Amino acid sequence: MNYKPPNGAGNPDIEFLKSKLKDFKPPVKLRWFILVPIIVLGIIPSFFTIEPEEVGVIVRLGKYNRTVEPGLQFKIPFGVETVNKVPVQRQLKEEFGFRTLRAGKRTTYSDKNYQGESLQLTGDLNAAEVEWIVQYRINDAYKFLFRVRAAQQTFRDMNEAIMREVIGDRTVNEVLTVGRAEIAATVSEKLQNLANQYEMGIEIDQVVLQDVNPPDEVKPAFNEVNEAQQEKEKLINQAKTEYNQEVPRARGQAQRIIEEAKGYALERVNRSQGETALFRAVYKEYAKAKTVTKDRIYLETMMEVMPKIKQKIITAPNNSGIVPYLNVNDLKKKKVNQ
Repeated sequence: MNYKPPNGAGNPDIEFLKSKLKDFKPPVKLRWFILVPIIVLGIIPSFFTIEPEEVGVIVRLGKYNRTVEPGLQFKIPFGVETVNKVPVQRQLKEEFGFRTLRAGKRTTYSDKNYQGESLQLTGDLNAAEVEWIVQYRINDAYKFLFRVRAAQQTFRDMNEAIMREVIGDRTVNEVLTVGRAEIAATVSEKLQNLANQYEMGIEIDQVVLQDVNPPDEVKPAFNEVNEAQQEKEKLINQAKTEYNQEVPRARGQAQRIIEEAKGYALERVNRSQGETALFRAVYKEYAKAKTVTKDRIYLETMMEVMPKIKQKIITAPNNSGIVPYLNVNDLKKKKVNQ
């Protein structure tokens, strides 16, 4: 069995070739011909541009080195330094429960079902599909890249967790109707606090509840409940309308009766006071001349009473028979008839 030493050791041809190559030096032009393309290919990609709405985060050998501003910049070639461009001036957004394929006059949405994100359980154990958008900005590129691993996916997970927490504290009616603005504000505040706690370098601009509906499986039942609720509200409003009409009217009538009673009481009191004053005045005159006053009162009373009597019979005090009298009324009627 023939043994061959490694690397051709012991072979006279190989040994001769090695000795020749050891003393070989390429020409200067050949060396530049090889080095220049290598240098050019390394330097050209080392120049890069940062757009006005971005910053560049430079990583040298896997470790953060510096942050560069917009403009033409340079990095060490051959993979020694790498750049990560972060849009710190641009408003970013995350969509939950739906995806926008193309925005414009006719926005196109994805047909894929994202119910796993949108399906929520309310505090009264009802289900609701909540689609929302979170608009945010990156205010610290270093924290966004290096403080949290997979920052964007973590941010989405935070959104879902906080939205489920807030929805779980409210009834389905609040979620679907009057509570939407308050829910969005609460989610925005909680999300910002959690992002600050995690040092994610994110600033929340706003949370918008895009669409809130009951799940398709319970929509018919939910619509019936809504119709019943609307009917209830209509009847309550009608009752309030009638109440607002009848109660003021009754109050007005009661006030009118009270005022009439007060007027009547005032009239009776004034009349009684006047009669009392008259009686006292008459009594005062009567006390001065009883006979004269008595006769005057008698005559005044007779003048008031006599015209109301149709037939009058006058008798003498000591006469037991009927005293003849002249019937003036009959004479007047005869004269008128003639």
